[in-house]
Amino acid sequence: MNLFKLLEKIRISQCLKYCQGKILDIGCGHNALVKKYGNGVGVDVYPWEGVDVVCDTTNLPFKESEFDRVFLIASLNHIPRKNREKVLKEAFRVLKPNGMIVITMIGPKIGFWVHKFGSFFRWDTDQTERGMKSGEAYGMSQKAVKDLLTKTGFKEIYLKKFELGFNVIFLAKKP
Repeated sequence: MNLFKLLEKIRISQCLKYCQGKILDIGCGHNALVKKYGNGVGVDVYPWEGVDVVCDTTNLPFKESEFDRVFLIASLNHIPRKNREKVLKEAFRVLKPNGMIVITMIGPKIGFWVHKFGSFFRWDTDQTERGMKSGEAYGMSQKAVKDLLTKTGFKEIYLKKFELGFNVIFLAKKP
């Protein structure tokens, strides 16, 4: 197993702890979380093998308050900067009251090296198959993620470090 598969496995195991009811995984890639959990939908803008719905994540094709949990696993930074707030507003819209959003994110400095290393060795399919697009970032600071969550209406923001402290899981509630 290569490094990136191992990191993905760790991220998925961390997120499984917060799965409850019907989940939505935005930027699901190959849809590992939904497949492992078994009750939900994985959406992405890119047609990865295994994705349930390919769509514009700034305009999700779901009704209001449809999901108990919304996940963005190592994907918020891959949403162009101009669309991040719109995507989180959509996540808020489709999340049930008292539902939770779960975001994993690596910091920008370590993210740069992880993505470059993965691209060089062709282990990181995100980099080798689709590449970085305009407005994407290699990672995001904790402050940037918290600010976006607050700006889009989420409350009770909590964070926990994992993967030797290189990765952070953010948990926030829709009031």
